[in-house]
Amino acid sequence: MLLDRRTADKIRSRRLARRSRLLLTLVAGLAAPIAVAQQAEVPPGAPETPYVDPDKAYLFAHMTKERYGVLFYSVSRDGLHWQQLNGGKAVSEDYHGHPSIARGPDGRYYLVGNKSDEDPLIRFWVSDDLVRWTPFGTYKPDLMHVPGLANPLQRIGAPKLFFDEASKRFMLTWHTATVPGVPEDPERYWASQRTLYVLSPDLKRFTGAPRRLFDWDMATIDTFVVPNDSAPGYCAIIKDERYPSYNWTTGKTVRMSCGPTLTGPYPLPGPSLSPNFREAPTLIRAPGDKDWFLYYEQYAGTSYGLSKAPRLSGPWFQVSGNSGVDKWDRYTMPAGLRHGSMIPISRKQYDVLVAAYPAAAAR
Repeated sequence: MLLDRRTADKIRSRRLARRSRLLLTLVAGLAAPIAVAQQAEVPPGAPETPYVDPDKAYLFAHMTKERYGVLFYSVSRDGLHWQQLNGGKAVSEDYHGHPSIARGPDGRYYLVGNKSDEDPLIRFWVSDDLVRWTPFGTYKPDLMHVPGLANPLQRIGAPKLFFDEASKRFMLTWHTATVPGVPEDPERYWASQRTLYVLSPDLKRFTGAPRRLFDWDMATIDTFVVPNDSAPGYCAIIKDERYPSYNWTTGKTVRMSCGPTLTGPYPLPGPSLSPNFREAPTLIRAPGDKDWFLYYEQYAGTSYGLSKAPRLSGPWFQVSGNSGVDKWDRYTMPAGLRHGSMIPISRKQYDVLVAAYPAAAAR
């Protein structure tokens, strides 16, 4: 009887040992991915090697501090390090405006601009290859019949284009003021800016008079819209055009508002995504679709800044660049670049642009 008890105890001990080993193996298996992820994560401040998609690149169509309103090109493979093309010379002498490019349903590229804020016409150009641009048409907005916009000035600021794949329509946005500036109070002009929009299937036909994009009473400029990646709907990237003060510390910063449809309604925008005195935002998705890169100008032509987030909903932080200390810089951009828009392009398009407009000036 005693032998049988000892044998039974040994059997129970072996079973417990096997169960313990199995439990330890399961725990180790669950912990392994976490450990691997922790090991793979780059420590804050450590050197980074940006990912480059072998098939993709980026184009930045912009103007410069020396030649405001004229079309220049810069390109990047990683969305972080930019090189100006054509030896720093303009790629078009015909275009004038704040360059904004959208790819239409026909696969062609459409560029919008105007001769000046006083120009009553918004002007379009079209291109098959981003190398040669030809005039496409004009649109004259009826500013006198915008619902909810009293006493508009004949001013059209920074028109921008977005093509909405879901509705197969272009959204054209710009800002218009309602109060003229005076020497003793120049900011009252900017404080009266409101974002307007109109929709079009082809940039030939437009749906009635322009309308206000936001129903809240706040100065906004440089607005464009993108699909929301965190929820159904769209996000409007804006510049809060109020002058900063203790009452509105977000003045002259880039902010975001997300709504359920292309035309809203858009709630009051969220917190600042940039420092004060930044404008002309432009947004691209990083190679590999891991991050968003939001660029904005420290005006007038001082430098470009960058904020970064994994999703449009955040969290956002500002990236170090153009500091003059190479080991601190996570992005670089040629000096003197001003307002424009960045778009993704293929590696083939990148090669075509570099061949057509080499970075180094011809000798």
